[in-house]
Amino acid sequence: MPEFSLSPNGEKFALPTEKDYEAEFKRLEKLAKKAHANGQEVVVVMGLGFVGAVMAAIVADTKNKRTGKPSKFVIGCQRPSTKSYWKIPMIDRGESPLSAEDPEVAPMIARCVREKKTMVATFNPDCLKLADCVIVDVQCDYNKRDLGNMRTGETDMAALEETLKTIGSKIGPDCLVLIETTVAPGTTEFVAWPILKSAFSARGIKREPILAHSFERVMPGREYVASIRDFWRVCAGCNDKARKRVVKFLTEVLNTEQFPLTVMDRPIESETTKIVENSYRATILAYLHEWSIFAERNGVDLIKVIKAINMRPTHSNMIFPGPGIGGYCLPKDGGLGFWAYKHILGFEDGDTLFKITPNAIDINDTRGLHVAGLCRDALRNMGQYIAGSRVLICGASYREDVGDTRYSGSELVLRRLAEMGAAMSVHDPYVDHWYELEAQDAYPAPGRSWKRFFRNQEDLTKVRVQKDLGAALKGVNAVVFAVRHSPYLDLKPEWVVKMAGRPIAVIDCFGILADDKIRRYFEFGCHVKGLGRGHIQRIKDEVRAKKAGGGR
Repeated sequence: MPEFSLSPNGEKFALPTEKDYEAEFKRLEKLAKKAHANGQEVVVVMGLGFVGAVMAAIVADTKNKRTGKPSKFVIGCQRPSTKSYWKIPMIDRGESPLSAEDPEVAPMIARCVREKKTMVATFNPDCLKLADCVIVDVQCDYNKRDLGNMRTGETDMAALEETLKTIGSKIGPDCLVLIETTVAPGTTEFVAWPILKSAFSARGIKREPILAHSFERVMPGREYVASIRDFWRVCAGCNDKARKRVVKFLTEVLNTEQFPLTVMDRPIESETTKIVENSYRATILAYLHEWSIFAERNGVDLIKVIKAINMRPTHSNMIFPGPGIGGYCLPKDGGLGFWAYKHILGFEDGDTLFKITPNAIDINDTRGLHVAGLCRDALRNMGQYIAGSRVLICGASYREDVGDTRYSGSELVLRRLAEMGAAMSVHDPYVDHWYELEAQDAYPAPGRSWKRFFRNQEDLTKVRVQKDLGAALKGVNAVVFAVRHSPYLDLKPEWVVKMAGRPIAVIDCFGILADDKIRRYFEFGCHVKGLGRGHIQRIKDEVRAKKAGGGR
């Protein structure tokens, strides 16, 4: 019986059998030969995930600046697993495998596949034999063993190392290998290069592999394509030839006229650049956690404090962290550097040297637990217990107006509330499936779900993201505004209370509620709490005093 891969929309695709590989390679060989005849460079993109699929399309959309004709032919390669094989037939139909807010993604993939015919997808790694350039977009995760203790985690290099071994066993000696994945510093020179050299030696190839590194700075949202194509890049090669080749390639593919390349001397400098910039971002966000608690306990509205500070140009990058720092990069990248210091670079004093970066990640990873406490306290103030209460999380994604749930702070809030006995529901206008809940025993990988840090999680597989906010609010005891999605910003308290059918506890995680709305919620008998919003008690006292005075 054939195995199937199920797409997010429920379509089933039969996995290829052993006999399919030969026919597939003949198809690719024919296409590559035609591309070369047309003067096009054949580029293989390994990994068609969040970054790889769009990077493949950007490369496939490249034109020769002199002739205006397509200059690249792209083969996107994805391992044919039950989890991800479905991406291959979808791309070959000209359909985007991603649900992206950027309106440029889907048309670009369709254009390259159907019209320009400069992009195909495959399951056969023998396509590497046809490549002039290989871009590696295979994930390199940082697995945390304990919640709130980054130091006990480790970098998962297995998929990357296996991919590099496959590449080394198949590519020609003149093929450029470009690692785009965010990796632990030292990976390109001290892990990838030795793997490729060993593979070349085993094949009798006496030349050095042409290996380079250039990380992406992708930003989910409506500017997703631009954050790859029209943005500053850093790159480096393992030798002079690799450096020249990667500069040439990126100059042809990206908008380097407006956003010039920064060329580093060594790949470890390029790798470290990504780790340091993301660790810095994570740190300035974590920094505000302690001041958030200070503000809550001392009658201060930290949102207003930050706005006042932002008026100063030197401090304009201070932003409120919300219920946690999500996305694929900030929660893990500092861990890659911490782990590499010992396990790749060989130093033993990492626990002594690294203090700020691990602490920042630990703070960000656990901040959502405080939100659950605020929800508990708000319900107590209304004479209710969290156990048995119906709580609606508004916002499953990790940032506003995108549908990306990876490492969302909302997940931690929901899981802690479920552990405390609350009946959980979710609304998000941008998220269709919250796989971290629906498929928590297998997603993102078996044994890797945050489920393992909490009890009472089994029923969360039944949670489905709702789209009708009015219906989602019906009968709830509490609502947690966890993300600054645009549809939540203009909600009127009158409507929210009416839809709920009762006064409710309202938790503001992101400075969503202006003072006048907080006041209205109290007037309707609700109780409001917010991260960093200590002034809410003052508003509550004012409403109480007004009622006690008969409205005078």
